[in-house]
Amino acid sequence: MAVRVLIVDDHAPFRALARLVLAADGFDVVGEAGDGAGALVSARALAPDVVLLDVQLPGTDGFGIAEALARQPAPPVVVLVSSRSRTDYGRRVDDSRAHGFIAKAELSGAALRFVLEGRRAS
Repeated sequence: MAVRVLIVDDHAPFRALARLVLAADGFDVVGEAGDGAGALVSARALAPDVVLLDVQLPGTDGFGIAEALARQPAPPVVVLVSSRSRTDYGRRVDDSRAHGFIAKAELSGAALRFVLEGRRAS
């Protein structure tokens, strides 16, 4: 059974690209959200296995949304994405409730699988 993914990013072109990339590699993209509030609503309604979550969202950033998602019953695995480098966030990625991090330029099905297998991609 395909891994169910919710994509959360405030840039619609990135959401569309991520959907294409992940669907082509066998992931089931079950929804999209453009902000943190939408992420929380969509995660409850869609029960994805994974939330691909942009760090730089308007309002509450991805770190705060990752924390809120972790408090949900049967929380999804959260993988942070950003156009910035992982090193730009210092220890925040490691200290967050997210499972891992993928730079947007490096997003692929293989990179997501790598992170889901318990290793951190950067």
